[in-house]
Formats: sequence, structure tokens, C-alpha cells
Amino acid sequence: MMLDYSDLSRTVSHALRHEPWVYELEIDNDGWVVVESLLDSLRSLKPEWSSLRGEDVEKMIIQSNKKRHELSNNGDKIRALYGHTIPGKLEKQSAQPPEILYHGTSPKSAELIYQEGLKSMTRQYVHLAVNVRDAERVGKRKSHEPVILKIKAGDASSDGIDFYIGNEKIWLSDFIPPIYIKP
Repeated sequence: MMLDYSDLSRTVSHALRHEPWVYELEIDNDGWVVVESLLDSLRSLKPEWSSLRGEDVEKMIIQSNKKRHELSNNGDKIRALYGHTIPGKLEKQSAQPPEILYHGTSPKSAELIYQEGLKSMTRQYVHLAVNVRDAERVGKRKSHEPVILKIKAGDASSDGIDFYIGNEKIWLSDFIPPIYIKP
């Protein structure tokens, strides 16, 4: 049977980002989980995953367009890069963002964001895209005609707002005040 890497990726994302306790996983302060523990959990979850190996997880990461996960340098640990809703904030190192980032949302939410700023809501961090296309893709989950917000990330960073790298397409922040958000 051929392994469905998108199904595996969704399940691994759920385990690492939302409910690690369901999979009996221990996540450290940086979001890392021992790969062998994850594999043991996944193997018991579905019969078709009974022979799942570390190489399968590595291939899942390589094939993914969204780049949600990464392996440690020696390959013995895995973590989700962004999208966490688990209690307790994962530690991130701040970095200098691009001058402009984007956020896709619904027209109704955009009005509130212009007034109150961009908040993380149920996630640990605000998610920002490096290009309009990715922001639009995310925004279409919320509306057929999303609003694309332009975030003056360079100015915000210069004024002390922290930004963190999610992956090459996603940046994270704790909060973006309205002054840095443009239509």
C-alpha cells in the first residue's frame, strides 16, 4: 500500500501543534518531540502505518509544499514550525523580518483588525505571509473574497515589535498594532 504523505502530514501536524497528549507525546520548550516516540504513536494509530519509519517522516517533510515541520540536525527529533494551539508558548528567537509582510482575512475581521490590531487568537502567534499569493490562499479559508492586509514589518520591528521565522514563507509575531497595518 502506498503511503499518503498528505494524510501523514495532517496527522503529524495535529499531534505536534494541537493535541500532543492524545498521541502521548512530550513536547519540549522549543517544540521538539523524539521522532521514535512519534513513530510509535502513529504506528499504533492506523494499521497501514504499522511499518512507518523515520525515512517516511523525512520524505513527508520534503514533499510538503507548506513546510510545516522540521527535523533536528541529527534527525532524532521533529517539530512543527508554526500553527501551535497547545497551552504554553513555545520559545522562538526573534529575527529581522522583510520590510513588508501580508495577512489574509475576511472583510468582517479586517474591520476589527484595523481598529484593534492583529492578534494571535487561538494560535500562539500571529501568522504573516511573505507574499500576497500565500496570504490570499490563507484568507480564502475565511472568505471567498479575502482582504489582504499589508503589514509594515520593517517599521514595526524597528519600533520594538518582535518577529520570528516560521519557515521561508511564514513569519510569526505576538501582536501587530493597527498603526503597522494597511489595506
